[in-house]
Amino acid sequence: MTTPSPYVTETLALLGDQDPLKILSETPAWIASRVQGLSSVALRQPEGPGKWSLTQVFAHITDAEISFGWRARIVLTQDDAPLTGFDEAKWLTRFDYANADPAQTLQSFIGLRNWNLRVWRSATPKDMKRIGIHAQRGPESYEKLVGLTAGHDLRHRRQIDRILAVVR
Repeated sequence: MTTPSPYVTETLALLGDQDPLKILSETPAWIASRVQGLSSVALRQPEGPGKWSLTQVFAHITDAEISFGWRARIVLTQDDAPLTGFDEAKWLTRFDYANADPAQTLQSFIGLRNWNLRVWRSATPKDMKRIGIHAQRGPESYEKLVGLTAGHDLRHRRQIDRILAVVR
């Protein structure tokens, strides 16, 4: 049995006993309401030296949404599906998150999230026990995957609030 990484433990702790599908459903509107009316300058201003801007957060959660949606589909359709990880720092620089269009990126996230919600909501109790094999973390159930995705949302909601405290 693999020992959970600190990231997994912290991310699932953020979720606690909240319904992950409720968090996943609410996040797009939650983000949109927080950033409505912000200037391009504010959207691109990092939280601090070496920290992310709102634009970078939007780009990250959009790319993460692609990854999480793919993992969900693979776990639901393949036995012991292989799940690859990704290096968010490399994606940040390689895909130039800082210069992404914030409105387009946020709209892409919302569209992908709505599409992924169809998949997440379709899971049966039996589906929740299906297993994927994460390259770094080992076996993970579909239920854990959904919980980690919702916890990831909560992690970035906190980050967005911190950034907003600086840029407003």
